[in-house]
Amino acid sequence: MSTPITKGTHHVGLTVSTLEESAAFFTSLLGWQEVRRREDYPAIFVSDGTTMVTLWATKEAPSVPFDKNRNVGLHHVAFHVSDEADLDALHRRLAASGAKIEFGPERVGQGPAKHLMCYEPSGIRVEFIWPGH
Repeated sequence: MSTPITKGTHHVGLTVSTLEESAAFFTSLLGWQEVRRREDYPAIFVSDGTTMVTLWATKEAPSVPFDKNRNVGLHHVAFHVSDEADLDALHRRLAASGAKIEFGPERVGQGPAKHLMCYEPSGIRVEFIWPGH
């Protein structure tokens, strides 16, 4: 098959242990919009206008935290940032909020692309990347 059957990402579903705090990470820190909620299976849907993220509440706290080097699962989710200044501003906003930052804006390889990695409140690794053009 030479032509992909898919056409990009429709949405990403993440299971979170802190539903309201995880939703606030996207809406308050990133400026995303809350699209809707499901009370019967606690979920909050958020979007930046291009990507939808569905945040599903766990029924219980996870017994073992996810380890990106030892567990099968989501290593991280990455979001595109329009320019380097926005990436730097986002880093400052995350730091001021007390978010756990794995590393601040740094070059990807030889650059010019730059990225940063942090954790949303439930512990999922989130990358923000400016592709350098």
